Amino acid sequence: METLFRRRETFPVRCGNVVIGGDGPVSIQTMTKTDTRDAEATLSQVNRCVEAGADIVRVAVPDMEAAQALRQVKEGAKCPIVADIHFDYRLAIEALKAGADKVRINPGNIGGMDNLLKVAREASERGAAIRIGVNSGSVEKEILAKYGGPTPEALVESAERSIRFLEDHGVGNIVISLKSSSVRATVSAYLLMAERTRWPFHIGITEAGPGLSGAVKSAAGIASLLTLGLGDTVRVSLTGSPIEEVKTAREILQALEIKSFGPEIISCPTCGRTQVNLIPLAEEIAERLKDIRVPLKVAVMGCPVNGPGEAREADVGVACGRDGGILFKRGKVLGRVSEAEIVNALVRLARETVRKPEV
Repeated sequence: METLFRRRETFPVRCGNVVIGGDGPVSIQTMTKTDTRDAEATLSQVNRCVEAGADIVRVAVPDMEAAQALRQVKEGAKCPIVADIHFDYRLAIEALKAGADKVRINPGNIGGMDNLLKVAREASERGAAIRIGVNSGSVEKEILAKYGGPTPEALVESAERSIRFLEDHGVGNIVISLKSSSVRATVSAYLLMAERTRWPFHIGITEAGPGLSGAVKSAAGIASLLTLGLGDTVRVSLTGSPIEEVKTAREILQALEIKSFGPEIISCPTCGRTQVNLIPLAEEIAERLKDIRVPLKVAVMGCPVNGPGEAREADVGVACGRDGGILFKRGKVLGRVSEAEIVNALVRLARETVRKPEV
């Protein structure tokens, strides 16, 4: 990569109304945790994910009943729908007939190249995309034997074998994923594959785990790849709610300044110099500003050592002291407020700044 964050050039792949790769922005994906055969529950969760910020949602298709239920899900979904297929290529065909915008196929368990080609051609005829999704648990046996395990090289060879086969048969509109539960292995695999193809990448760390540990592991892997310019669509894989997956992905993209979803709260970690009860102040300010959908940097600093300087770098901010705080707006001191008025004053200032941006 020439510079950090410079995305590699890729072919654009259309998934419904979302373009993956090319000039399309990095998109956020998640996967429903419902039984897809319950179309109503699945559709409800899909649209809650969209409200949380998902651009694309994937659903599991374990049998024909689920594949057929996809039609109802697709009809009411507010975003493109991806069908997750394993073992039986006929499920992919049925899901595409039901309106899936993309199918995720794992070459190691779909029953051979002929079945893969049948799915790819069906997708191509319907204007849908196909994701070649290889993970460490499903690499072909002969490739595992060759490399002694699911190494980055093994993941790449498995994916490349299928991609070349499809290309040789005139099939495109491909998205690639190479996922391991190891951050290092995942990053290495994508780096290797980036030298061999221009198809876009779906990135994430598979089976990252629950809660904080899963979020941190996902952030480590996804941020590493995005920093290297590798990544066109993102899925955080947590043992938990898909809404939390979406929120985590948003936080990663915003922290890297790739996308903005609203206010960025800059607040100090607090220490023995802190002269106000900063933690609840920062939490309340973040909560009261979460409906803002434009970029805004808000500083909530707890003492006069670093506070004034940090606050001046923000769009709006407050540096708290013993008797309240000093309000700032883009480096200009506006005045003092009492401790009781810090939250209201800063929230009011933030909203005024959003309504009347400086030009």
